[in-house]
Amino acid sequence: MENLSGPLPYILGALLLLALVIFWKSLLWLFGVIIVPDDSLGTVTKKFVLLGSKRNLPDGQIIALEGEAGYQAQTLSPGLHMGLWPWQYSIDLIKFTQIPQGKIGVVQACDGKPLPSGRVIATDIDCNYFQDALAFLKAGGERGPQMKVIPPGSYRINPLLFTVVLHDATEIPQGKLGVVEAHDGNPLPIGRVIAKGVHCDSFQDAKAFFAGGGERGPQVKIIPPGNYRINPVLFAVKLEDVVDIPENKIGVVTVKEGQPLPTGEIAGGEIPDHNMFQDPDKFIANGGYKGLQEQVLLAGRYFLNPRFATVEVVEMSTVPIANVGVVIAYVGKEGKDVTGDTFKHGNLVSKGDKGVWVDPLDPGKYPINPNTHKVVNVPTANVVLNWATGKTEAHRLDANLSTITVRSADGFKFNLDVSQIIHIPRNDAPKVIARFGDMSALVTQVLEPTIGNYFRNAAQGSDIIEFLKNRSARQDEARNAISTALKEYNVGAVDTLIGDIVPPEELMRTLTDRKIAEQERVTYETQRQAQGVRQELEQAKALADTQARVVDAERKVTIAQFEASASVKFAEGNAKSKTINAEADATVLRTVGEAEGAKILAVGSAEAKVIEQKVQSMEAGNYAVVQVAEALAKGNIKIVPDIVAGGGNDPMSSGLTTVLLGNLIHKDLVARQNLAP
Repeated sequence: MENLSGPLPYILGALLLLALVIFWKSLLWLFGVIIVPDDSLGTVTKKFVLLGSKRNLPDGQIIALEGEAGYQAQTLSPGLHMGLWPWQYSIDLIKFTQIPQGKIGVVQACDGKPLPSGRVIATDIDCNYFQDALAFLKAGGERGPQMKVIPPGSYRINPLLFTVVLHDATEIPQGKLGVVEAHDGNPLPIGRVIAKGVHCDSFQDAKAFFAGGGERGPQVKIIPPGNYRINPVLFAVKLEDVVDIPENKIGVVTVKEGQPLPTGEIAGGEIPDHNMFQDPDKFIANGGYKGLQEQVLLAGRYFLNPRFATVEVVEMSTVPIANVGVVIAYVGKEGKDVTGDTFKHGNLVSKGDKGVWVDPLDPGKYPINPNTHKVVNVPTANVVLNWATGKTEAHRLDANLSTITVRSADGFKFNLDVSQIIHIPRNDAPKVIARFGDMSALVTQVLEPTIGNYFRNAAQGSDIIEFLKNRSARQDEARNAISTALKEYNVGAVDTLIGDIVPPEELMRTLTDRKIAEQERVTYETQRQAQGVRQELEQAKALADTQARVVDAERKVTIAQFEASASVKFAEGNAKSKTINAEADATVLRTVGEAEGAKILAVGSAEAKVIEQKVQSMEAGNYAVVQVAEALAKGNIKIVPDIVAGGGNDPMSSGLTTVLLGNLIHKDLVARQNLAP
């Protein structure tokens, strides 16, 4: 009893139950009863037919439709079925066909009508997603790959007739598109490279594709992002990138399908209503031309079929500050020249016409197709061009210009660098481009020969030394001459500048030797002056040594000079004083004298009359003696002198004379005695 308490009773019970089930089924089978589970179906194979029934299948047929022996088209649905005697029927239970999410079922039939010649996929037959094999075969179903695919779900499909292979559903992720190629359909017309578009639910409805006249080969329609149930046997789907045009860029489009371009045209013009080449059918229907397109794509995202059109992403046309953009159009209608008779070097046309547009573009960015239009930037600010080897500006227009070599009148060859500043007015820029095509041609065809020849001619008119000395004048002459020459080409010459001038080496050697000699002379003169300064220095040193004595002597001299000057000044002052006094005295004396003179004259005249009367009254000699005596008396002159000098015969005269003479001698002796020391 203890041994029966383990797992053995359970095992025995299970075996007993299994034996009962097998016995029960076998018993039912013997009586022709078949039970089909809920998740299965029963395929039937008939081993033989009774007498009087159709025995054999037609040649080439695999599935029996009329009760013939062999694989039966009909299947047993879930449930109880009777009369299927085991000696006549073989029943196989098959699980339902399961199509999980994200998958599709692609079906191939092993029986049915043969495919028509050239076809690779069978015509679609309405048979409830291949669950009604009898309806499939009776409706003329064709053997081979089937158009319709089976969506996710459970299906009672007879595996004796249909083979179902699971495939992934077609997924188009964001940023991608699906490009389709059909393996079956009508052949492409001659000259076409892509099939016309057919409405077929993004290639999920193969029946509609064929009904709409779908053509084999690359399809014009594309599949946008999403999940699709597309038959991979009929359609091959390839993922391609959508076309993204970044900011400040454009897309240049080339179309592979459409009408041929007219002779002489390089691009197709704008075609309306094709949603920026995203609807190829409308583009073609509206008469679009294959090849390069004038219309461009602006910034954005586009679902363009690369089998229909390719896109090249390029930069927008940029006109920098201090420039204008001159547009040369290679497409459009033939334009009429708008310049008239004033400009004879090319045609300028209105905007949109073929040719050089008369109105330039101002600074900015423009969505212009670089393959159909050319934008030539022309600087409106001053442009510097250098005729100097190895020197060029950022614009590189002078990259091929070099130093100008000229020959002077005295036969010397020398080099000179020249800078030319030019300016092109805004409205004259199209004329320059119409004449030359671009700025580089203006430089090579006009500026380079004009300026080079001018300086070569100018150099031949003078010797080299004169040319060097008159550089400023030469520069002014060049400015005026070149300005006049460039006006003819609608170019303004702002200034002409002569840069470095390189004389020939032999002349430079002579000039250098001369300069060295001059510098040596200056050096010698400087040395001589230095010696003189040195002598002065030595003298100054000796003078400094005796400076104390010199200073003392100078002080004495100065003092003496001051004293002498003082004496002179005093004497001059005294002399001036005396002069002034003398002049005053003289004036006084003169005045007094004149008065006294007048007085004396008057008195004298009176006395003269008196004397005349006295003389008349006495003799002249007596009158003279009387007068002498009165004079002696008035003068206190001694009548009897201290010294008596005698002599003479005239007692009167000798006596008076002797007295006077003695008196004078006496005064002289007294004076000598007073002066003696």
